[in-house]
Amino acid sequence: MKYLALVYYDEQKMGAMPEADWHALNRECIACGEKLRASSTMIGGEALQTTETATTIRVRDDRVTITDGPFAETKEQLAGFYLLEARDLNEAIQAAGKIPPARYGCVEIRPVRELDPAQFQPR
Repeated sequence: MKYLALVYYDEQKMGAMPEADWHALNRECIACGEKLRASSTMIGGEALQTTETATTIRVRDDRVTITDGPFAETKEQLAGFYLLEARDLNEAIQAAGKIPPARYGCVEIRPVRELDPAQFQPR
């Protein structure tokens, strides 16, 4: 089963981290990803740019509106994601527990809902 592990942390606190610590954390994240890929647990994943680069898009009454910035102001911001393959939630939790930024924020795990196009065909 596929699980998405969403990595959250406070961008201001991370931005205040000494540069050497920031680089060490990023090296640790790269090593974690390599280990998870080698064990066939990680399917994909990426770090994200800061929320100041975000654009939020909404469609209401067939009209597209664009807002600079993230969807909502929150204490912690979405920093990246890991797409995991695991037998069950427990195995996904074990894998996500190895994600280094969990020490600074949190990792939210959600099962992927795979859509089967045949299931949604008109009758």
